Amino acid sequence: MIQLSKIHLQLGTKVLLEDADLTIYPGQKWGMIGQNGSGKSSLFKLFLGELQEDMGEYKIPKDWKLSHMGQEVDATDSPASEYILDGDSEFRRIQNEIATCSDGEKLAHLYEDMEHIDGYTAESRAQQLLFGLGFKSSDSSRSVKDFSGGWRIRLNLAKALMCRSDFLLLDEPTNHLDLDATLWLENWLLAYKGTLLIVSHDRDFLDNVIDHIVSIEHCTLASYNGNYSSYEIQKAERFAQQEAAYQKQQVRVAEIEDFVRRFRAKATKAKQAQSRLKELERMEKIAPAHIDSPFYFQFPRAEKSPNVLINLSEASIGYDSAKPLAEKIEFSVMENSRIGLLGRNGAGKSTLMKTLAGDIALLAGSRSDGAHLKIGYYEQHQLEALDLTASCALHLQRITPKATEQEIRNFLGGFGFAGDRAFEVITHFSGGEKARLALAIVAWQKPNLLLMDEPTNHLDLEMRHALTMALQNYEGAIVLVSHDRHLLKNTVEQFLIVDNNQVAEFDGTLQDYQKWLNDQNLAGSGSDSDSKTEGSSNTGAAGKQGEELSQGSKDKADKKEKRQSAAAIREKLKPLTNALKKLETEVESLGKKLADIEEQLADSSLYEGPSDKLQALLKKQNTLSQALEEAEETWMIKTEDYETLHSELNG
Repeated sequence: MIQLSKIHLQLGTKVLLEDADLTIYPGQKWGMIGQNGSGKSSLFKLFLGELQEDMGEYKIPKDWKLSHMGQEVDATDSPASEYILDGDSEFRRIQNEIATCSDGEKLAHLYEDMEHIDGYTAESRAQQLLFGLGFKSSDSSRSVKDFSGGWRIRLNLAKALMCRSDFLLLDEPTNHLDLDATLWLENWLLAYKGTLLIVSHDRDFLDNVIDHIVSIEHCTLASYNGNYSSYEIQKAERFAQQEAAYQKQQVRVAEIEDFVRRFRAKATKAKQAQSRLKELERMEKIAPAHIDSPFYFQFPRAEKSPNVLINLSEASIGYDSAKPLAEKIEFSVMENSRIGLLGRNGAGKSTLMKTLAGDIALLAGSRSDGAHLKIGYYEQHQLEALDLTASCALHLQRITPKATEQEIRNFLGGFGFAGDRAFEVITHFSGGEKARLALAIVAWQKPNLLLMDEPTNHLDLEMRHALTMALQNYEGAIVLVSHDRHLLKNTVEQFLIVDNNQVAEFDGTLQDYQKWLNDQNLAGSGSDSDSKTEGSSNTGAAGKQGEELSQGSKDKADKKEKRQSAAAIREKLKPLTNALKKLETEVESLGKKLADIEEQLADSSLYEGPSDKLQALLKKQNTLSQALEEAEETWMIKTEDYETLHSELNG
């Protein structure tokens, strides 16, 4: 087992750990969490022998093989597959000895050693790692130096997984992965037989992989049994009696209850209300676990917002008109759309986002934008576009020169840039700090459409929690690409899938998408094995294939009929949606006018003088009351019609 006893760890004058204890047993899977700068990276270095404890004792079995994922990759000429194979040092040692050995008896022993370590499948295992992490088959022969930084990190991850280790240490392994690769890695780690320690800010990933949490809290190591969600509940229970935690929690609960109370009955807000009800149930248990979070912010409401923000018709997207990534796209972003984009790596999700943002022109088809469209676009390249010689405050001041210093201070405080930190030059900011600034810049501009491509990269768990809350409260439209399933599940209401040169609605959950991915992978591997079938078995296979094709044609026809039926229902929903919005505006306007009349009628002096004004006000009150009642009744009828059609669409 691994044991830390009374560990004291210090960097310069900063104490990271003091009298810290931790015991990890073989085969356990641990997640390590803690605020930035709390000492997670230093503890990793201690495990790897790159850093020595100042006091205390660190024990690890001498014969254990350690493997870890590096955050940097040298620009080597080595092919990707060879680079990954280097991760299995024992395989490389035996391979090299076989290549230079001339002694027959020794050679025989080396071949036995190679078989013992399963070395004859090494190249196949390396290819599986490449494929699982999103590389194409042609990438295996490409030089490592030809890949971008993010893809080199994936190669480092593959190299770490290639090692036949007893203790595997992974630092933010999902940061540069898309959802497909994250799901694959999750399954790989579940099957891993060794001891695992992960630093990750992806809560669903942690929930599904780990069975213990170690949290760096106030220079000590606090251990929790169970996954991340279990940790939240356990920590919340510890803090539940603290008055400050209780008061802060109640503020958030009141916000949610107010939203639900106002919009629960409205069809246009029903899904959002339900998501907040679910959040409320969960929040009552875990809110105190985040009481000391420095992050709390919102995306301010846009001043104006058209009903249809963007409409694409017969659109083709990509970089080469001869090879579009997707074509014949019929796609509208409405003012209340909350869309998550799914699709395998390279299918075109980010390209669609860039197209919606206006960074890439359509290859074909047409695009129309709403009159007051204002896009807030977040993607990783925006971190590179930040002015490193400017402060956070100056970035916002350049956008809104008339903003006061206090307004900017207050706004940036919610993103973790409190006090004078908001006025520091960002040259030495970490990746996480730059990501928070980029998000702040997007929010500051009050967009009515948020396009967010992997917004959680570089963000820690507390900031991800704050981002989820902010997106839930956001009143504009959202189109989101993310490998963070918790963020997707809590902020979007429909999924679109980019696949097979099309953009189509995905009628299912993230669990359904994972099943779809598995089916696609099985179908792909099945086609390879089918091509090798010979002799009489081919006849049976052909017959079976004929049946499958027949069934496939029937399924396609059924799906086409369903799509046509769904399209017809959506056509009926459009005028209802518009009518409901107009009615909501009318009800709100009539309510305000009626409240104004009733406020005037509350003036006692009105009843002492001539009655003309009083009679006029009473008449107007009666007229407005009737109009409001009729509008509300019409709204209720149309709401029922909307819900009926919506049920048909989803049923």
